[in-house]
Formats: sequence, structure tokens, C-alpha cells
Amino acid sequence: MRTSNPKIDAFQEQILSAAKNNTSISIEGGGTKSWYGNANAYTKLDTRSYSGILEYEPEELVITACAGTPLKEIEAALEEKNQVLAFEPPNFGEHATFGGAIAAGLAGPGRISVGNFRDFVLGARILNGKGQDLSFGGKVMKNVAGYDVSRLLPGSMGTLSLLLEASVKVLPKPAATATLQCQISQEKALRILNEWAGQPLPLSASCWIGSANSDGQLTIRLAGAAAAVKAAIPLMSSLVNASELDPSSAALFWNDLREQKLSVFENLAADQTLYRLALPAACGPLLIPGAANEVILEWHGQQRWIKAPGDESTFAAIKQLATSHGGHATRFRQGVHVDPSHQRFTSLSEQAHSNALVAVQERLRFAFDPAGVFATKRLP
Repeated sequence: MRTSNPKIDAFQEQILSAAKNNTSISIEGGGTKSWYGNANAYTKLDTRSYSGILEYEPEELVITACAGTPLKEIEAALEEKNQVLAFEPPNFGEHATFGGAIAAGLAGPGRISVGNFRDFVLGARILNGKGQDLSFGGKVMKNVAGYDVSRLLPGSMGTLSLLLEASVKVLPKPAATATLQCQISQEKALRILNEWAGQPLPLSASCWIGSANSDGQLTIRLAGAAAAVKAAIPLMSSLVNASELDPSSAALFWNDLREQKLSVFENLAADQTLYRLALPAACGPLLIPGAANEVILEWHGQQRWIKAPGDESTFAAIKQLATSHGGHATRFRQGVHVDPSHQRFTSLSEQAHSNALVAVQERLRFAFDPAGVFATKRLP
């Protein structure tokens, strides 16, 4: 039986009060991603009072921490042991928390080679909409029987439950890394990246920045065994006439890409929206009416960023284009003059073969939160 914890007791009281009064609460940590998801004005539940690394076993490649723990504290502890969160979750600010990163479910450049956040969550402790203190999963990969409920939490945007603690798998830093850069068309970049992805090459991340009708800058990262990286550099460089970046410039580029500090991300006009498109690997270049000239391709083209007007008709056209190619689109960041009430995400019902998923999602939400305490609609 767990001993009483005043901080968790306070969370429990707030949840039970909201359930009794038929109101909702919006979970927030450091607030660095408060702009992400559909807007709401519900009372906040601040997780930062429940902070700290509970257990870190470098030899087992597992770290367990409270939801309010600063993400930079997690990263610093891992750095000391030459380990990392391999999926590279963005901080988007100094005050990002561990729980906030899980709730957002976002991953950086390394996601294409190692998997998404939910692939690394081993276990979680939560308070559900009834105020019940529940635990799922554990601290090793082999202890999960059946479907692991804890993996529903990444990307749930705090709409299922309050995350208290989580255990996450970590990985050693690669023995060697190298970054290559060249000028190449979008069409050729997509073709060659997909060819390389099917070969035994240490390709860990890619990014192409440019316009649809001209050459752009392709940046690729190699990571793995020193011998594999050393052998791949001349082979891949010769195929695209690439040059190698010095380590400090390379580290800055990948960090700025992860944190969206590159100028192509930051120069968002007041009436524009930054759209995120998730597409199949085989999808070629897309021509998007009304979009700004520059586009950003990550994950070998499976994640694409474009800037375009923020009105509903433009979003509808972009969603239709993405759906027709087997993907989907979301509003990610909004310009200051874009209506903040606009829905950020596509609904499951708008996507092909998803009617059954709508029903599953509703049942899951009711099972976690029958009184609608976390029904903020941040995630539709």
C-alpha cells in the first residue's frame, strides 16, 4: 500500500472537486507547449510541485521520474552517463517538464531511426478522472502482458488522466556521428533518402529545406559504430556531392531543428499558420496552393512543415491534400492574427478508415475519465 503524499493528495482533491462540480481542469507543467493543441480556458493543474528523478539505472537503460521534473534535469542526468532520450523530444523552452514532453508526445530528428516517444514508455503512474491512483507497465521491456495502457499517454495532451510518474527507456549515445550537407532538389532528396533507408547504412536523421521548384539544402546525420560511420561518409558524400560539417556546427543545426529555432520556422507572419503534414514514405513532392516558398522535410519526408494562410478554407485544402496521399495534416503554430479558436488537429472521423477508431477513442476516454474532468478538447 502506498504511503500518503501531500502533493498527490492535493492533485486528488482538485480532480475530485472538478468531478463533483462537473467542470474540467487543464494539466500544465512548465507551459512551454501551452500553445500546442486546441485552446481552452479551464482551471490549471500545475504538475511542477511533483518533481524529481525517482530512480535511474544506467546499466538497465531506464529512468523513472515525476511528471513535474524539468526535462533539462533528465537530460543532464543522462549526459553524465553518456546516455540520451534517443527520440530527441523538443523542449521549446527552459521550463519544459518530463510530463509535458510525454503528454505532447513530440519527437525530434532521431524519431525516424529509433521510433516515437510511446515506443520508449515502459510504465506510468496516473490519477484518473475518479481520483484513483493507478499504475501500469513497469521498468523493464518484458514485464508487459497484453496491451500496455501507459503507451496511450504520449500524445494524449492531458485529456485522459493526470500523469504522476513514468519510466522511460534510454539509450547510449552513438559511438560516432557525422553530418553531411549538400544542395539537391526535393524530388531527388526524397528518392535517395528512401533508397538509403532501405540499406544497411547508419542514417539516423535527415532534413531538406527549400522550395518545391528549385534545389534546397539536404542535411543528413550518420550515427552508430565508428567503423560504420567512417565507411558511410565517402560513399554517401560521393552520391550527392556532400561536404561534412564540423561537429559544433552540426550539433547546433540538429538542436535548432529540434527546437524549431531555424529561421524558416521562426519567420511566421501574423496571418500565417505553420502546418505539420505526416505522410507515407513513398509520397513525393507536394504542391500546396497558397503556401510560402520554403518547406521543411524531416524523417526522410514523412514529416513536412509548411507555412500558409491560417484560415479554415486553406486548412481544409491542406487536410484534403494530405489525406489523398494517405497522411494527415495539423495546425502546429498559429500567427498572432489567426483565430485561436480554430481546431489544431484533424479529427479521426475526417481520416480514411477511422470510424472504428472514433468509437474506441470515446470508450477509452470514458474508461479513464467518466466525469469529463480532463475533457478540455485540447485533443479533439
